Amino acid sequence: MKRRPLAAVIAALLLNPAVAHPARPMITDDARTVDAYACQVESWVRTNQGSREYWALPACNFTGNLEMTLGGSRTSDATGSETSDIILQGKTLLKPLETNGYGVALAVGYAAHPAAQDHRLLGDPYFYVPVSFSFASDRVVLHTNAGARHVRDENKARATWGLGSETMITPRVYLIAETFGETRANASYQLGVRFWVVPNHVQVDTTYGNQYGDKHDPRWFSVGLRLLSVPFLK
Repeated sequence: MKRRPLAAVIAALLLNPAVAHPARPMITDDARTVDAYACQVESWVRTNQGSREYWALPACNFTGNLEMTLGGSRTSDATGSETSDIILQGKTLLKPLETNGYGVALAVGYAAHPAAQDHRLLGDPYFYVPVSFSFASDRVVLHTNAGARHVRDENKARATWGLGSETMITPRVYLIAETFGETRANASYQLGVRFWVVPNHVQVDTTYGNQYGDKHDPRWFSVGLRLLSVPFLK
């Protein structure tokens, strides 16, 4: 993310416009979930060197402290071939994030690459622990992720990590930045801007990313849309 889209999503997986909230296409996750009994849809288009990805990740918090995500992507390249990824993830809070304090969460999921699946390749289970730190009354929030995924076709585990930040410029505008990676792969970074079109409900963002030390310069650009509902599942 560049490795390929699936590995990038694994290397990592709200409603107050005055507080920073990580959202896709950022990879480093935060110690928050979507509001209790509410849902969201995170979607974005990402343009890589020679390919384009279309992502949609719907998620709902059915119990008050269990956010379930089921979604995926379709990727097409310059030759016209297409691949897809599917993500299933559950996330729960171990300690809610407090203003000028910290929070801890746990995410466990499964990522599959259907076009490549056969009896040898069934997809990759993963987990990660997001820990978030609030500074300056939530105007700056830092996020760390540490986890691992099991690469089934290699029968090996790889450690994953992420470090990200969100800085409030105005109550509607945030600067976002992160670096992330996994063992046996060059780390990547991503920078962007996030804007609340309708506070609490509609958010857009744009990002630029690249991979450190890759001579092929696998940079990418993305434009995202995030829709958040009011609580309605209770």
